[in-house]
Amino acid sequence: MSCITVCWLNSVKELRLRYTSFFVSFLAFGAVLAPTARGGEPVFNMQAAPVSEVLSPYRLPASFYTFDPDEYWAEPEDSWWLDFSNWVIRQERRHGVNVQSMGAWADQTLSGSSHVLPNNESYLRLGFAAESEYSNLASFEPEARFRLDVPTAEERLRLVVESESEELIPLAERERDRTLTEPERTETETTGALRYLTQVGDAINLSTDIGGRLRLPPEAFWRMTASKGWRIDEDWAFNLKQRVYYYHTEGWGARSWMGWDRPVSNGWHFFASSELEWIHDERRFDAAQIFSVRKRLNNRSVVTPRIGVLGESQPSWRTTSYFADFTWRYRMYEDWLFAEVVPALEFPREDSFQDRASVVLRIEMYFSGTISRD
Repeated sequence: MSCITVCWLNSVKELRLRYTSFFVSFLAFGAVLAPTARGGEPVFNMQAAPVSEVLSPYRLPASFYTFDPDEYWAEPEDSWWLDFSNWVIRQERRHGVNVQSMGAWADQTLSGSSHVLPNNESYLRLGFAAESEYSNLASFEPEARFRLDVPTAEERLRLVVESESEELIPLAERERDRTLTEPERTETETTGALRYLTQVGDAINLSTDIGGRLRLPPEAFWRMTASKGWRIDEDWAFNLKQRVYYYHTEGWGARSWMGWDRPVSNGWHFFASSELEWIHDERRFDAAQIFSVRKRLNNRSVVTPRIGVLGESQPSWRTTSYFADFTWRYRMYEDWLFAEVVPALEFPREDSFQDRASVVLRIEMYFSGTISRD
C-alpha cells in the first residue's frame, strides 16, 4: 500500500470535513439539474440519482484522489513505513504549532501589539537529500535552514534573522542550489539585521538592512535592495532587482538581476533571467543566463525543466559552465511535506566541459509561521 494511501486513511475524517462537503454539495446540485432542448436552460430533474449514490466518494473527480479506486476502503497495514509516516505527521503537528507560536510571540513582543501582525515569514525547513553521480552511490545528508522575519514597533521596520547570507554564496552555487546537498554548499553563518522598508515613488520597493554575522567576533554588514516590476502587455511581465552590499571582512559588491516571464500553451509558464554580480575585492564579474519552463501537473506535482550558462570576467570573459536540470516536486502530505527528484547534467570548464551527471533525491518538512504557502 502506498504512503499516500496510508496518510489518507489516517486522516479520512479531516479530509471529509475539508473537502467532501463542498464536492457533495456541488455534485448533488448538478445531479438534479439537466439542460432542456430549448436553449439549454436548466430545469429540475425529478429522476436524480439516489442520495446514497450522490454521497459516494466514487462521484468525486478522479483528480481528488492519488490512489486507485479499489483502495478507497482498504484497511491500513502495520509496517515500519506506517509507523514512520505517523511519527513524521505527529512531529509536524506538534512542532509546527511551536514555530507558529514563536513567530506570534515575536510579533506581539517586538510590535507592542496584543494581536499577531500579518506576513510573519518565519519558517524552519528540515530535510534529507541524497546525491548520486557517476560511480558514486547516493548517501543521505541532513539539511536545515531557518528565517525569523517579524515586524517591530515601527510599521516599516523588521527584524530579520537568517541561517545563511545570500551575498556570500557564489552566483553559480545560488543558481544550482536545488542540485546540491548540504556538504557542497558554502558555509556563510547566521546573520541578524534590522530591515527598513520604503518606496521610491509609487512603484520601486526599497529595503535597507544593517546587521551582523552572528559569530565571534561578529562582523557588521550593510545592504540595500531595490526592485520593480512591469506588466509589458497581457502576456509578458518584466522584473528588475538591484542590490548593493558591504561586509566588513569580505568587502563590497553589487548584483543586478532581470527576469521575463509569460504563460505559454497547455499550462506551461516560461521564465528567463539574467544576473550580473560584481565582486570588488577580486575585481571580477560573475554572470548567469537561465531559461526555464514550469507546469503544475495537478494539485500535488510541479515540474520545472531548466537550462543555463555561467560565466566570469577574469582572467577574461569566458564561460565557466553549462548545465541542464529537471525538478519534479511532489506534495506528499498537506502543505508541509514535500519530495523532490532533480536529475541534472553539468559541463564545467574545470573538467574540460566533460559531462557530469547527477540525481538528487530530497525530502523536506516545513515548520512555518503565520504566512501561507503554495
